[in-house]
Amino acid sequence: MKKYNLITPEGTKDVLFEECIERRNLQKKITAIFEARGYNEVITPGIEYYDVFDIENAGIPQEEMYKSTDNHGRLLVFRPDLTLPIARLAATRLHNHSLPLRLYYNQPVWRNRPDLSGRSDESTQTGIELMGAEGLRADLEVITTAAQVMKACGRDFRIEIGHAAIFRIFADKLPISEELKEEIRSIIESKNYAALSEILDNMEDTSYVKALKHLPRLFGAEEVFEEAAQYCTEPKAQEILDYLRTLYKSLEKLGLGNRIMVDLGLVQRNDYYTGVVFSAYEYGHGEAVLMGGRYDKLLSSFGAPMAACGFAVDVDALTSMAIKNRMPVLPAPEILVHGLEGYEMEAQLELMELIDEGQRAEVSVFATLEEAEKYAAEKGIKEIVVVGDEI
Repeated sequence: MKKYNLITPEGTKDVLFEECIERRNLQKKITAIFEARGYNEVITPGIEYYDVFDIENAGIPQEEMYKSTDNHGRLLVFRPDLTLPIARLAATRLHNHSLPLRLYYNQPVWRNRPDLSGRSDESTQTGIELMGAEGLRADLEVITTAAQVMKACGRDFRIEIGHAAIFRIFADKLPISEELKEEIRSIIESKNYAALSEILDNMEDTSYVKALKHLPRLFGAEEVFEEAAQYCTEPKAQEILDYLRTLYKSLEKLGLGNRIMVDLGLVQRNDYYTGVVFSAYEYGHGEAVLMGGRYDKLLSSFGAPMAACGFAVDVDALTSMAIKNRMPVLPAPEILVHGLEGYEMEAQLELMELIDEGQRAEVSVFATLEEAEKYAAEKGIKEIVVVGDEI
């Protein structure tokens, strides 16, 4: 007896009617922004060789990858990330193109979620990669594009900016293993103050331990920089703090008010980030709906060293927020075309003419006009066009 022929695999779902329409509308809005700003679409394979993701600092645990093999026994994975395949593409197919590369994508990714976190194993992402550009201008370009995307979605959002190196500067001064550093990073990311204190209270009370204790609390507007200055005493940390202040002051000119925030506890999992990192949140949704940052060392792993920055939008999350508390319905066409007996093909021709004129219509598949009229009433179709002899 088949047990699973009526259900979808864990972490996946069917997408119906209004949700499909909302998703497509969001994708059109977002990709229109990308194209207007000079980004070009690329599409990478849904399956890639495992080696694409098995690089230093990729930040994707192998247990989260869906795996298979090709007919030569080589290990494949269902694409768990889009930045790495695009880095591969940029280093190979686009290595002779002039820089910077402005690329965008609109594709699904697959992650096996063994922690039962409730996140989907299959999700759709759309985003950009700006490759071959560094510095303030490039960071402003990418974050401004992210802000434009969030604003276009028409919802209550905030964007938080931080820096990937802040945590590493402090953590590397502690005589602890990489495993414990990762645990501390995860705790800071979740802003679990109690768990953080439990670990750090057992260490010597150095300036670096104090800094890590306060890192998740360094969140807010411009006042964060003054508070953080007492912990960022090393030249490198001071330089990063000054850069973030300049970035923040520049972004204020977008006129988004308190929607731009500073979060020095923003320590995302992807280890390939090297500079500014940022996330966008939507009111009513606990997880980030947009994540990105600078990853200047990643392309070196593919033999094409260059600076890069980008972000990904969780289209599924934005879609679910848009249709929240709304029953999925199938929008009715404006016109139903019914062909009387012997006029079935003429009805099809009439339908095509209406569609060419911009109408939303469908053809009746019922044998009698009475059945067609009943169907139209149930669906809320306001007009029936009858093709054939006069009745």
